[in-house]
Amino acid sequence: MQLTRRQETILEIVKNSGPITGEQIAEKLSLTRATLRPDLAILTMAGLLEARPRVGYFYSGKSPNRVVAEKLHRVLVASIKSVPVVVNEKCSVYDAVVTMFIEDVGTLFVVKEGGLLEGVISRKDLLKTTLGGHDIHKLPVGVIMTRMPNVLCTTPEESVWAAAKKLITHEVDALPVVRKVALPDGGEGLEVIGRLSKTNITRLFVELGEGI
Repeated sequence: MQLTRRQETILEIVKNSGPITGEQIAEKLSLTRATLRPDLAILTMAGLLEARPRVGYFYSGKSPNRVVAEKLHRVLVASIKSVPVVVNEKCSVYDAVVTMFIEDVGTLFVVKEGGLLEGVISRKDLLKTTLGGHDIHKLPVGVIMTRMPNVLCTTPEESVWAAAKKLITHEVDALPVVRKVALPDGGEGLEVIGRLSKTNITRLFVELGEGI
């Protein structure tokens, strides 16, 4: 979070003299209360300052980095997920390659009837198969995909921070967003309802930056 020089000065004044009223801050800076109102609003909304009626402003004790971290922990996957790109396990590797290029994604989710997750195919999987001399028009993706339960997933209720950590730790480009569904046999399946990629997370960082 990038603060202006005046905002940094206000923060120091409140750290050293808080609680302090807006009028008192303005007096120290030889400015009007109206001039400072936008800066005080930004610092308060960012969580760096707290304000109480008839008391004034005081320092929250949070660093700008901590404020950003708390925001990431509060943002849920449900709010930034995108539409999943799925194929059937009988889909040929050739058709999967075409789908990946047309949809401009790096990961395809393999599903069966009802949209239940069966596996994942990455760009690397398709590249290795294509270079391996296989007949990609006849080879089904079910042969080369990473199968359940070895697929990393996320849920709409998981924090973006937790999901991003999975992406980095396991060096994958995207996670299927899933929810549990009851199966006719009494078991449970995972229905694919979205996709969380590094692009989604990058877009969130840009939006947070624009909102500062």
